[in-house]
Amino acid sequence: MKIWQKEATSVSEIIEKFTVGRDKEFDILLAKYDVEGSIAHVTMLGEVGLMTKDEATTAIKGLNEILATIHDSRFTIDDSTEDIHSQVEFLLTQKIGDAGKKIHSGRSRNDQVAVDIKLYLRAEILNIKDELSNLFVLLIAQSEKFKDKLIPGYTHLQIAMPSSIGLWLGAYAESLVDDMELLAAAYQVANKNPLGSGAGYGSSFPLNRRRTTELLKFGTLNWNSVYAQMSRGKTEKIVSVGLSSVAATLSKLSMDCCLYLNQNFGFISFPNELTTGSSIMPHKKNPDVFELIRAKCNRIQSIPNEITLLINNLPSGYHRDMQLTKEILFPAIEELKACLQLMQLMLSNLSTKDNILDDEKYRYLFSVEAVNDLVNKGIPFRDAYQQVGNEIDKGNFSFDYKKKLVHTHEGSIGNLCTAEIQGEMNKVLNKFS
Repeated sequence: MKIWQKEATSVSEIIEKFTVGRDKEFDILLAKYDVEGSIAHVTMLGEVGLMTKDEATTAIKGLNEILATIHDSRFTIDDSTEDIHSQVEFLLTQKIGDAGKKIHSGRSRNDQVAVDIKLYLRAEILNIKDELSNLFVLLIAQSEKFKDKLIPGYTHLQIAMPSSIGLWLGAYAESLVDDMELLAAAYQVANKNPLGSGAGYGSSFPLNRRRTTELLKFGTLNWNSVYAQMSRGKTEKIVSVGLSSVAATLSKLSMDCCLYLNQNFGFISFPNELTTGSSIMPHKKNPDVFELIRAKCNRIQSIPNEITLLINNLPSGYHRDMQLTKEILFPAIEELKACLQLMQLMLSNLSTKDNILDDEKYRYLFSVEAVNDLVNKGIPFRDAYQQVGNEIDKGNFSFDYKKKLVHTHEGSIGNLCTAEIQGEMNKVLNKFS
């Protein structure tokens, strides 16, 4: 029997299967947080008199025993049980008797799942933050290591101006700073306690929501009980926007790596064990890891739109539609963590080709240097531009500026500002505390 089911009613098996859907699959990920939420709630119930102190103490002991089985990977949800909330309550009641039936006082499954998801998302944002920080540190280090390795820069995929491996990698390090800003904002939204909002309209019980907020180490509450329920879906969407921003950076970086590894570019390479071969072409070194990161991250970028379509135009209050946010967002979190880890593995094994710009096809890469040289001699910029342009059109461009590159302003080839970019990241990381 379901915890909401009356004795005289039953539910069609096909209806039950459809409405439960994939919930149990994702509820396992929430199990730890469901028990932690229950421990906080029971602690508060004992303090306000809705459970006796002995009942609360006994229930907390039983809940901690259940939590231990989750940490040891021994916890399962029975086929006959509807969800994680029902399973925990059932196991606790088996352990301690009727006192276990009291732990739902002042709660609905609506605020129970809301707090589970907030706790889960908060923890996963911190996990992604750590992986992102590791990738950032690696990009900064590799940017400095390869700052003197010159490569062509491109606009419109046409050869444009001199760049460097250091400048290229440093750009992605700074991109991660902005991505971290969105993650920090998502963390603040997830770090608000909805517990005690019940089905969305509060309770006549004298609950102490500030106390459960303290016990669960939330930054603050979702104060309004209706909004606490309205934050379902919205929180997931905001988190997905943060994930999407990280994914966009990884996708673009992956595309660059696919291009630069291509034989027609040939700027970078990776050990054979990190690339794959062809079934019929023995010379191939395929960038499968980068192609899959690109594909997975492009798919992750669709998640905010998918959640928007799911929750759009719903009135206030809880709706079963929200159940599907888990199967949209939770796998994306795991995918993004894997992509961040694989990107670190690949870039830590990056090597570069020497003397790339000696190739004749890059001779016009220094046309802007030639123009600037004339400007420094007193020729107006437009006249200098025309002069160099005419020489190029005639095929007479023979300036050699490779050894005369002097770029000193902030963020240029000769002044990567890695310390300043690190400082910006440190500011953002402080927002998580």
